[in-house]
Amino acid sequence: MCFQNNDYLCRKIVNQKIKLNIDNFYKARYVLSKIIRRTDLVHAPKINPECDVYLKPECLQKTGSFKIRGAYYKISQLSEEEQKKGVIACSAGNHAQGVALGATSMGIKSLICLPEGAPISKVEATKKLGAEVCLVPGVYDDAFQKALQLRDEHGYTFIHPFDDENVIAGQGTIGLELLDQLPDVEAVVVPVGGGGLISGVAYAVKSLNPNVKVYGVQASGAPSMVNSLHDHKQEKLAKVSTIADGIAVKEPGSVTFDICSRYVDDIVTVSEDEICAAILHLIESEKMVAEGAGAASVAAVMFNKVPVKGKKTICVVSGGNIDVTILSRVINRGLAKSGRICTLIIELADKPGQLLKVCQVIAAQGGNIVSVYHERNNDSKKVTDCVLRLSVETKNQEHVESITKALTDNGLKIRENI
Repeated sequence: MCFQNNDYLCRKIVNQKIKLNIDNFYKARYVLSKIIRRTDLVHAPKINPECDVYLKPECLQKTGSFKIRGAYYKISQLSEEEQKKGVIACSAGNHAQGVALGATSMGIKSLICLPEGAPISKVEATKKLGAEVCLVPGVYDDAFQKALQLRDEHGYTFIHPFDDENVIAGQGTIGLELLDQLPDVEAVVVPVGGGGLISGVAYAVKSLNPNVKVYGVQASGAPSMVNSLHDHKQEKLAKVSTIADGIAVKEPGSVTFDICSRYVDDIVTVSEDEICAAILHLIESEKMVAEGAGAASVAAVMFNKVPVKGKKTICVVSGGNIDVTILSRVINRGLAKSGRICTLIIELADKPGQLLKVCQVIAAQGGNIVSVYHERNNDSKKVTDCVLRLSVETKNQEHVESITKALTDNGLKIRENI
């Protein structure tokens, strides 16, 4: 299969599903030049010292994500009659805002179907951009079906979030920009949900420079494209579960699946902890706020999930619309994954001086204890023992290991290191 052996000539075989043309990408770039914000590359060598990393911060784009590109271009290509009838979309976040802004800026009515459990902040943001919002009981799939029903009843044009040639061309303008901004780029790493973004980027980049590697990244809790490409057919997941809600897609599109099969070199997955660590790194080191989906590409490079050692690499940070109500939890998980904080559960003899001994050992190693929980009633094997639970600020994973070694060397029993 082309996806596995990376035979570029094989990927050029004509497929009737693909109606894209590189000229359409240049047309999209011209149309979008009037509405989108230019996002310049940011050099970020700290992400992985073994390669030369740059960030494409689409988190700074209007509406906070790349989605405005595909939505605006798709709407701009509608006929006058279609524009008069209005457009409809289904989304829980970034695509909704992209459609709303695109339609409103062209004086077109837009209706967005959202699951009623969607975050209030995203619902209000969509309304503020000029769209009508229809809250649908249930989950995303219920909202999707409602959008199709209303489309058929009222003659709206449905703006698909990813499986549409014009949407893909709009997203693919990022690929054109990358080659302009860093002509000697060797690898591009892109988050993947339904596949619209990576399809556009891969098609544009490979059409102009087939030597550039294009890698996709999915959350391990939503590997729909990974599974589909592995099994050589579109597959639908029974469920998805990830903090990266922007790429939590159960099934890739038919057009995007075909393009990824031909133009993408590999797609990998990253864990929730790796995504959280990437979000933390972007905030702390790059002063950049990314949502889970946007940080997935950075996580793949940080944790060596893609073969970019020694290469000039661009990570597309696709969006920054993270729910601030969960940001503190994301940061804490990122700190734990990066070895910046650890939780130690220690069994102690219940006698004077034991807690002091633990504190002295940790202090001597340069650790900072931030919380202490001491419990006598526990399930220790010895009735006279107690349990001490400590949260400790640390420098990195090596520092955590040196602290745990020092504790055990001093005769202390560590039940668990979290």
